[in-house]
Amino acid sequence: MAKTNPFEFLQEVREEANKVTWPSRREIMISTAMVFIMVAIASIFFLAVDSVLHRGVQWILGIAS
Repeated sequence: MAKTNPFEFLQEVREEANKVTWPSRREIMISTAMVFIMVAIASIFFLAVDSVLHRGVQWILGIAS
């Protein structure tokens, strides 16, 4: 590999960073809200599955109260 001097490397990094399209504040807020909503939905789903499995195991083992 060809070695580049540190100054050239930093110049190239700056050029690449300028090409990045950063999300707007609105896009970040929407994405964050979507993540929270999906976490809530996943939590409710896994709570329901866990409850069903818990009841099923209790019924199979005959230890239901």
